[in-house]
Amino acid sequence: QNPIEQEGTYPLPEAQLDRFMLQIRVGYPTEEEEFAIVRQTTAGIRHVSQPVINYEEWEKLQRVVARIPVADSVIRYALALVRATRQGTSGEGKQPNSEISKYITWGAGPRASQYLVLGAKARAALHGQFHATIADVQAIARSVLRHRLLTNFAADADGVTSDTLIDALIKATPLPGDASSVSKGLAGFFG
Repeated sequence: QNPIEQEGTYPLPEAQLDRFMLQIRVGYPTEEEEFAIVRQTTAGIRHVSQPVINYEEWEKLQRVVARIPVADSVIRYALALVRATRQGTSGEGKQPNSEISKYITWGAGPRASQYLVLGAKARAALHGQFHATIADVQAIARSVLRHRLLTNFAADADGVTSDTLIDALIKATPLPGDASSVSKGLAGFFG
């Protein structure tokens, strides 16, 4: 998705964005990176890419990641992050978080919870861990959630981005066994 409108290039509808597991932000290269890009692409040398993994190995890795264990408390934490993005569903019997509701028109759906857990498992595998942790969920939360939160005019006016909201949720969402409330934690983040 190209953020700069060009002929034939438009933002995807939210329903289509939700099908992508991650949204990775790629900024401009550093001066040295750009120098290397220009040098390599203007030298007239043809580079041939070589595969680093075949289809069978890819399938095997997918099965390994799917089998990585994740504690129920980690799943509950992922759910708490996602549910806190939705108006009126911050938890059973709880009021919606006014700080989040103030800035979000539409929150993340169940697919976000699935991808937080799968992403946490993949991150755990990449770091040589034998199980996914809350730290893994927190590490991938921005990439999984940023394109699933539809912010409103109030967010734009206050300079609040989806990444800002996700950081606030991570900071405010109680860890399993923590009795503090999300609302209390968010008050200091936006204040």
